[in-house]
Amino acid sequence: MNLYPHEIAIGGVYLPPLLIASLLGVIAAVVTARALNRYRLSRYFFYPPLVFVAITVIYTVLIGTFVIRV
Repeated sequence: MNLYPHEIAIGGVYLPPLLIASLLGVIAAVVTARALNRYRLSRYFFYPPLVFVAITVIYTVLIGTFVIRV
């Protein structure tokens, strides 16, 4: 028996787990980017939008691996 979800039902609509993980990853990356901008740490990055994409991918992989288990 497989305990990992194949689909997640939200309001009667079935969504793939990777979509949920990526949405949560983007939200976490936005919060991180705002914190970096608030404390002016983003000025040390060469290209901050690329760092945002990298942080989004890292959060998506971590959430997909340890929280939702894609």
